Amino acid sequence: MVVRPQSSTSLSDKHVDSRLEDLEIDLLLEAVLRYYGYDFRDYDPVAVRRRIRECMLAGRISSISRFQEKILHQPAVLERFLHAFSNTGLSMFSDPGFYLAFRTKVIPQLKTYPFARIWHAGCSTGEEVYSLAIVLQEENIYERTRIYATDLSEQSVRRARIGSFSVASADEFENNYLQAGGKRSLSDYFKRKGNRFTIERSLTKNIVFSEHNLATDGSFNEFQVIVFRGLLVNFNHKLRERVGRLIYDSLSRFGMLALGANELLEDLPFEDHYSLLDSEARLYQKHAPGVVSAFPNIENKELQRS
Repeated sequence: MVVRPQSSTSLSDKHVDSRLEDLEIDLLLEAVLRYYGYDFRDYDPVAVRRRIRECMLAGRISSISRFQEKILHQPAVLERFLHAFSNTGLSMFSDPGFYLAFRTKVIPQLKTYPFARIWHAGCSTGEEVYSLAIVLQEENIYERTRIYATDLSEQSVRRARIGSFSVASADEFENNYLQAGGKRSLSDYFKRKGNRFTIERSLTKNIVFSEHNLATDGSFNEFQVIVFRGLLVNFNHKLRERVGRLIYDSLSRFGMLALGANELLEDLPFEDHYSLLDSEARLYQKHAPGVVSAFPNIENKELQRS
């Protein structure tokens, strides 16, 4: 018997395992697309891998192939997977500086419209949507505004629509609210029942919650403001291009765009069709080519990475 030496080009076990895992993930995403219509193929591979592992750990699932089987046969497992891509772990008025800038830079311009539409993409379970509604209420513009709050996950949309949160989060929410320029007590906007508090119904009447898939769905209205915070990290370059065009097509002329703290306008197309309203809050305003701003009193700083 002749023992042949191992080829130097042979794949290591680790490399084989990595290639096998990549193949399993590709098959999983293809199955989710074909069976349910959700397309994650252009999401960032690192983000997708992380979400899959989180779901497998939570469900005590031993392999990606087993996870795929459960997703295809148990819709609840799919919902958990979709929910993993929502902006989870948020609190009301998280990033208070954003809401302060929204009051001073966006609200004055919204007041020039007889009626304004706002699209809050990636609404998750509703904390940031209701924060925005409270700001609009305190600035006396809520009655002339409609917020369209969307998310990929049906579970997230359903929870957001209910508007119920744990009392354990009340102190954190209140502290954020005061830092964000709150004019009352945050408790004025909730009703407490047991260990939960629920948003006042008067703040839900102008909010439309619905599912929307940024990877496949198109524009559904024209908006004066689009809040698009914390989502770009999940997308690869191709999907960022698609989403950037969707945002641009959905914004009215001189409409305003809010990105997340670690997100850059440079990651989206039509960069030169926006002017900067606030660098720290990542607030931008759409304009026509060659036009600096419709509001000359707004200071337009040079676009920069900060």
